[in-house]
Formats: sequence, structure tokens, C-alpha cells
Amino acid sequence: MTTSVQSPSDKVLKRTVLGARRLSNYWWATVVSIGATGFLLAGLSSYFHRDLLPFADPAQLVFVPQGIAMTFYGVAGIVLATYLWLIVLWDVGGGFNEFNKEEDRVKIFRSGFPGKNRKIELEYPLQDVLAVRVDIRDGLNPKRTLYLRLKGRQDLPLTRVGQPIALSELENQGATLARFLQVPLEGL
Repeated sequence: MTTSVQSPSDKVLKRTVLGARRLSNYWWATVVSIGATGFLLAGLSSYFHRDLLPFADPAQLVFVPQGIAMTFYGVAGIVLATYLWLIVLWDVGGGFNEFNKEEDRVKIFRSGFPGKNRKIELEYPLQDVLAVRVDIRDGLNPKRTLYLRLKGRQDLPLTRVGQPIALSELENQGATLARFLQVPLEGL
């Protein structure tokens, strides 16, 4: 989801970009956590010959090879679940796009993984903006993205990564941005 905020003076357009804190990531992190915990407890139950799961009888499993396999899948799932929860916690990919006519600049901000490059901030003068480009690819792996075409630089993606946004919403966002920046809209 992308939200737009315009200042009362109509000189600043700011759009937030949804990162990893989306419903699907919460869903998958929860499902993987529950499943991995079940596998790990089943594997440990077969090793200790004690039922650690209240709704099953995994202590009857033979540790070699079923218990080892269950423990392995449980540990692998816990590692994956930890990764999913961390990217949600860090909101990887989240940020904003700010177009400021008062300060004559475009600011793109995204959050990354912790470390030296945790915060990704790009700033360009408004004069470098040549156009707003819409990229639409349908098929098995559909892609619908807005790009900012800049003078002497690569095109900058402005929309979120992941599930494609609706075509009408993409067109509206592109037209609004092109009108605000007074540049052409390409790709439609």
C-alpha cells in the first residue's frame, strides 16, 4: 500500500512505501514458526522418549532416521522463521519518496538490513527528473512498477517490491506524480 501526503502549500508530495511489514509476511512467519516448532518438538520427543507435543504421540518414532529428520526440519524452519520475523521487525524495503518543490529536490529513502548500509537515502535535484515511467509486464511473473527517469542515471523504482499493485492504482499514481513534477508519463 502506498499513501500520498501533500502539504497545504502543494509544494511537497510524499508517498510512503510499504516494506516487509505486510500481512502476507506476518502470515508466513507465523505459519513457519508453528510448523517448525512442531517438527522440532516431534524430533526431540523421539530422542527423549517423552511426549513434548500434547496432541500427538511422537515418542513412538524411531530417532534414527525419523527423529533426526524431524529435528533437522524443525531447526531449519526455526532459522527461516527467525529470518522472516527479523525482516518484518526491521521493515526491510520500507520507506518513502518525497518530491519537494520548495527545496527543489527528490528524496528516496528505504530501510535495508542492519549494518553500514541500513539506511538508503538518495537525493537528486528536480531538474534531473526527465519523466515518470510505468513498466507493466504480465504473464507468469507479473511486474507493475513506477520508475523515475533521471538525467545521466539509472531509472529509480518508486513502488514496493513484491505483489504487483492494481493497474488503475499504478496509472493514477504515475499520472499524479507526472502532473506534480510537470514531466511526461511514459509507458502507457
